[in-house]
Amino acid sequence: MRDVSGFLLRQRGLRGKTVASMRSSLADFLAFLADAGRGPQGLADRLPPHRHLRHESEPHLWTAEEIRRLLAVIDRQSATGKRDYAMILMTARLGLRISDLRHLELGDLDWRAKTLTIIQHKTGRPLSLPLLDDVGWAVIDYVRHGRPGTACAKVFIKHRHPFGAFGGSSSVATRLSRYAARAGIGFPPGQACGMHSLRGALAVAMIGSGTPIPVVSAVLGHASSDTTQAYYLRFGTERLRCCALDVEDVLSRAGAGERGA
Repeated sequence: MRDVSGFLLRQRGLRGKTVASMRSSLADFLAFLADAGRGPQGLADRLPPHRHLRHESEPHLWTAEEIRRLLAVIDRQSATGKRDYAMILMTARLGLRISDLRHLELGDLDWRAKTLTIIQHKTGRPLSLPLLDDVGWAVIDYVRHGRPGTACAKVFIKHRHPFGAFGGSSSVATRLSRYAARAGIGFPPGQACGMHSLRGALAVAMIGSGTPIPVVSAVLGHASSDTTQAYYLRFGTERLRCCALDVEDVLSRAGAGERGA
């Protein structure tokens, strides 16, 4: 059974559907053997659960300097540059998901109150964030001087006719990668470097500065603080390092306790 489980765990680099199909086939085969009296009952239940078979690449942890360089190489004189700059800045500063950027509408922006209020596309839950000055001015610059004239209510649109909403996140991710390459920012093989990695970098920066987890969770629009802890805390290494105990101190105290006992 250890060999079977080990085999499945070694397949985590494959597509999720492929690994799930392999696990299902193995479970059916083990159940068949048990029903035929050729193996013990319950082996199928001992296979690694689906969540342990998913391959999740670690996102690139953008530094503040890398984000500055990334934004600096974007041509803000061009229409597409104004759009890309505003989108990337909004994710880096507010942590918006790419799906929410694509669905963001002009009516979601309250310029008087300086707030952004949306219904999150992924969770269906409301989210209200402060419209920071640099983000607000970037959006204004795009809407006034870069956005094509169209009846589409979305803030960020495609710049090819017909001018409408983005159909997916791949084109945005491709442009982000191009800007990163132009800025001389490299990524190790297998490391995720899309728009979601900027969202993760914001979370880690907030955690590292001592921002309470519930506040980080609220900014990111997570339904639960557990989600924030489970995914992002493992990347906040500097913050966790500050919490680490001195090994020699712990051992000396343990020894003193034993002598006192």
